[in-house]
Amino acid sequence: MFSIIMAILFIISPSSQTTKIDGVWKMTVETSAGSGTPSFDLKQTSETEFTGTYHGQLGDLPVKGKRDGNKISMTFEVQGMVVEYAGTVDGDNMQGTVKLGTMGDGKFTGKRG
Repeated sequence: MFSIIMAILFIISPSSQTTKIDGVWKMTVETSAGSGTPSFDLKQTSETEFTGTYHGQLGDLPVKGKRDGNKISMTFEVQGMVVEYAGTVDGDNMQGTVKLGTMGDGKFTGKRG
């Protein structure tokens, strides 16, 4: 009986339901400074951290990110300006907000694949 309960707890635990963030994510971004369709090539490096590359209008830039369950945050820097993405990931979908330093704020949605 104990082993059955432990197996059920493992199956429904939040960490076991966390999908890795690895892959190419195609984003749609709408901000007060304009819109774009960048992609992010991400690789999870630990349970809570990931790295990657932003590919878009701002160039190809290194990305650092953190994950806590389904919450994500990632940043990269371009010409001294920090760009911050924050949101949630659900399987192959991602959404949230983006801050372009002092240039404006907006929203993003993304799909892996």
